[in-house]
Amino acid sequence: MQTAISGLARRCGVTGLVINRSAERLIKFHAVTAVLFLALGGTLALLIALTRWQVVHLLPAKQFYAFLSAHGMVMLIFWILFFEMAGLVFGSTVLLSARMVVPRLGWVAYAMMLGGAVVATGLMLTDRATVMFTSYPPLQAPPLYYASVLVFAVGAILGVVHFFINVLAARMRGDVGSLPLFTFALAGAGIIALWSLISGAAALLPAFLWSAGVIDSIDPGVYRLLYWGLGHGAQQVNLAAMVAVWYGLASLMTGGRPLNEGLSRFAIVLYIFFINMGAMHHLLVDPGLTPWLRNINTSYFMYLAVLGSLIHGFSIPASVELGMRTQGHRRGLFGWLRRAPWGEPGFAALAVSLFLFGVMGGISGVIIGGPQVNMIVHNTLLSPAHFHMTVVAGTTIAFMGLAYYLVPLIFQRQLVLRGWARYQPYLYGAGMVVWGIGTGLAGHWGVPRRHWDITFDRVSTLPTQIFQTTEVDVFMALLGIGAVIAVIGGAMFVTIIVATVALGQRTATPDLGRVMANAFSSAPAVAGASGEEGEAQAPAHGAFEAPGALVLSLAFLTLFVLLYGFSWFELSTVPWQVR
Repeated sequence: MQTAISGLARRCGVTGLVINRSAERLIKFHAVTAVLFLALGGTLALLIALTRWQVVHLLPAKQFYAFLSAHGMVMLIFWILFFEMAGLVFGSTVLLSARMVVPRLGWVAYAMMLGGAVVATGLMLTDRATVMFTSYPPLQAPPLYYASVLVFAVGAILGVVHFFINVLAARMRGDVGSLPLFTFALAGAGIIALWSLISGAAALLPAFLWSAGVIDSIDPGVYRLLYWGLGHGAQQVNLAAMVAVWYGLASLMTGGRPLNEGLSRFAIVLYIFFINMGAMHHLLVDPGLTPWLRNINTSYFMYLAVLGSLIHGFSIPASVELGMRTQGHRRGLFGWLRRAPWGEPGFAALAVSLFLFGVMGGISGVIIGGPQVNMIVHNTLLSPAHFHMTVVAGTTIAFMGLAYYLVPLIFQRQLVLRGWARYQPYLYGAGMVVWGIGTGLAGHWGVPRRHWDITFDRVSTLPTQIFQTTEVDVFMALLGIGAVIAVIGGAMFVTIIVATVALGQRTATPDLGRVMANAFSSAPAVAGASGEEGEAQAPAHGAFEAPGALVLSLAFLTLFVLLYGFSWFELSTVPWQVR
């Protein structure tokens, strides 16, 4: 049962962790805000998809572009960062059983983020800041828009700084030795976030001064370079945070530990140094950058970041296999996989996120991130198909899975609609698969991104309706149908979380379903396994401990090589002419 330690903290009756009450309240506010933005972003996504589906073509052009601008910021920045801030507070206080230092700083950061996000979203929804996600000059929004985004960015920077202050204070007090892997991965995400947010602020501050009339002009090239430190960096923050959640869910659902935690930590360090360098693929045609700079970033630096993802891509399934085999599921190569807790929302979210991020998002990202392919497909629907598989299908599903356990623990409520929760990740994932296939193939056929009407009926200079073909019609139909399915899955998640917070039975010991009893102890990956005194050590084995995960990884690499090779074959068929 829950025990009160003092008026400032409580001990969780399920995990045994000491929960600082101020940190608990801050987590609640961040989590609720994140879910509300997710609901708004999902609604906008449905309206946009039903407009891109030319048979429906729901919205008029002006409203479509206003909603498209809002959708990008709400889903890629606001929903994700508010949830990640909740994770940063959790990882730096609750998971360490440590108190929150300078709580006022955390609340100031939250208030700035909330105020900036609300104002920016309102301006975009009312068509007063229809500048798309990128806000490229000469597109210009009112000064209030840039100011609101800057306020949000400064608030997020303060939130990340607050995370590091909490961690440093806990280390100095001796509350924790080696950082838990979950917290270490969040620290990596925090470092990338600082880089990204500072870069974004450096881009948006001159844009604000330009919009306010203080300066006459800004350099579009410099803006684009600085902006993509934010635009692409924000996605990499999501990646690092998602990896933390993967390790956490693997431990929570199976008790698994990484085969080599040091290697997993090294992979996160690779992210910190190299992952933002790949943003250069957004700037391949920009005249201000040298070919050397473009190529070394989109090739060698990006490959080092991909190496980090490949390490996690093996380590996570291997940790699941190790956990399941430790429980006695040792029959055959994949007996552990058949006996895995597929009916638990956490494991379902982990499996779906791994598959969609790795196979559909990861492989496509490496292919279209290379200079040769990118020059052809960057402004087609293939690009949003890729990043929706990573940020939406990967990150969002992983965060949903974690929320099914953190929300009951933090809010001390019994999860409601548990039956829905078991199937929700699969439904949401299925919708994103259908959407991704349709959108990706449409982009492969050359359908442009961000276009309200791909028939171009009002363009008299086009002699033919180039995208009015049976194939494109089918692909756009898949885009619309997939969006409907995914939004239903997203609505199920929002309903479950809101109903749990508002109507769930109050209890100090909520039922979390089939989770490992020691998931939050010092041994599993979620709480670290650095080999310190008191930690459980992995049993010695004469044979390799995760043969099934190794086979799955080799199958993935084979698919990777085949698809990558096929992309080069397709390049050879492009009718380039040199005169």
